Formats: sequence, structure tokens, C-alpha cells
Amino acid sequence: MKSLVEHLAQYAAYHRDRRNIASHFIGVPLIVLAVAVLLSRPGFEVLGLWLSPATLAVLVAGLFYLRLDLRFGLLMAALLGLCLWLGAILAAQATGLWLGGGLALFVIGWVIQFVGHYYEGRKPAFVDDLMGLAIGPLFVAAEAAFLLGLRREVERAVVERAGPTRIRAPKAGA
Repeated sequence: MKSLVEHLAQYAAYHRDRRNIASHFIGVPLIVLAVAVLLSRPGFEVLGLWLSPATLAVLVAGLFYLRLDLRFGLLMAALLGLCLWLGAILAAQATGLWLGGGLALFVIGWVIQFVGHYYEGRKPAFVDDLMGLAIGPLFVAAEAAFLLGLRREVERAVVERAGPTRIRAPKAGA
């Protein structure tokens, strides 16, 4: 299994334009929330907990993130738990509100992602490796940590492999 740095560096190689990274701070959370919402039906309540396909997806993703890194894994588990909670709230609403809300979040999130990749001048990472769909949320959490001055050793290792971020994509032929 690849290490945390290997996964983040591979994903980061597709995300060096700061505008693209900024778009991911909005688009990725919307998509993750949308998936949690849409997978929250069908479901049933057990001991006050809403169990659904979203619950299984969050458990699998949470275990994957924990296996990669304890600190980022705990952060991701908390964020995924929040998405699961919000998804259960929307799943309890009328079908139109649940489905419309989930689909709207999903479409808006992907539109924002593709705008970011327009600035990047490069296709999304998941096109070459589907694992990018799982690493995207972790990448956003890691980038937020880096902005806060946390996990500098991970940031240095990722930048060493993927290169520094830039404000604009390089000109063609440069």
C-alpha cells in the first residue's frame, strides 16, 4: 500500500495551481457531502443511529484514512462523521428535497472542480487513477493543515515530489 506522502504527492502533481487548490476547498467538500446525502437512503434507525449505505462508505473511507495516518485519519473520520450526520438529516426529508439537494450539491461541486482544473490546465487526478476520488478529500484536509502551519514534514515531502505550487499555470511552450 502507498504511504500518505506517496498518495498526496501523486494527487498534488495534478494540483499545483493555487486557484485549482482553492477551488478544491469548496468543490471537494460539496461532493463528499453530496455522496453522503445521496447514499443516506435507504436506511434505518438502530439505537438512535441512522444506518445506510453512507454509513458503510464512511466506515471504509475512515479506516483507509486511519491506516494511512493517525492524525489525518482522525480528522477525516470527524469530517466524514459530520457529512454522515448532515446526510441523515436530509435523508429524513421529503424525497424531492433529499434527492434535489444531494444532486445540486454534487453538480455544483463538480462544476467548481472543473473550473479549477481549467486554471490548472490539467485533467483531474482520478482520470488516470480512480484512487484520486478517495485522496481528494484527504488532500483538501492536508492543504488546510499546511496553511495552518501543521504537518510541515508531510508538506515538505509532498512538495519535494510534486513540486511547488504556483499562482498561474505555465504558458504553452514555456
